[in-house]
Formats: sequence, structure tokens, C-alpha cells
Amino acid sequence: MKIQINTDKNIEGHARLENYFSGELEKSLARFEDKITRIEVHFGDENGEKFGLNDKKCVLEVRIANLQPLTVTEHADTLEKAFSGALAKAKKSLTTTFEKMKAH
Repeated sequence: MKIQINTDKNIEGHARLENYFSGELEKSLARFEDKITRIEVHFGDENGEKFGLNDKKCVLEVRIANLQPLTVTEHADTLEKAFSGALAKAKKSLTTTFEKMKAH
């Protein structure tokens, strides 16, 4: 499972940020590891320098072997909250997808 983290020009993408979020993804999605080929994380700050509520955005694109990519988006007031919300949505969608596949 390859993990790629992207940030827009308003967010500094440094090694600590990448290590933290990569580790969280690997931990949280470990049970799907054999089915996921790649995960792309896109962080953005929609207001730039200006303050705004829920202006941080996290988009997770999960590429699953032999299936269409799964994409979820979450807005929050911090990157960490946006990430954890998007991760929760992704886990729920992956669980539902693979449970439906088992049923058929």
C-alpha cells in the first residue's frame, strides 16, 4: 500500500506531517492492506491566510485493486480533525464495500 500526501500552497508539507498521517493510515487501514494499492491524501486550506471555520479540507482517495477509486472529503477547523473525519468515512465505506462483495 503506497501512501502519497499532497498539500496546497497554504499548508507546509513537512516530514513530521507526512510521517504522522502515513502512520495513522497504515494503522487504521491495516485490515484492508492486501486490497488497497494506493492512498492519496490531499490537504487544503480554502481561505489561505484568512481565518475561517471549517476551512481546512482533507480529501482521501483510496485506490482498491480491480475496483473504482473511493474518494471521501471532510472539512474541519484543523488538519487533524479533517483527516480523522475523512479517515472514518473511508473506513466505513471500505467496510461496506467489502462486506457487499462477500455477500455476492
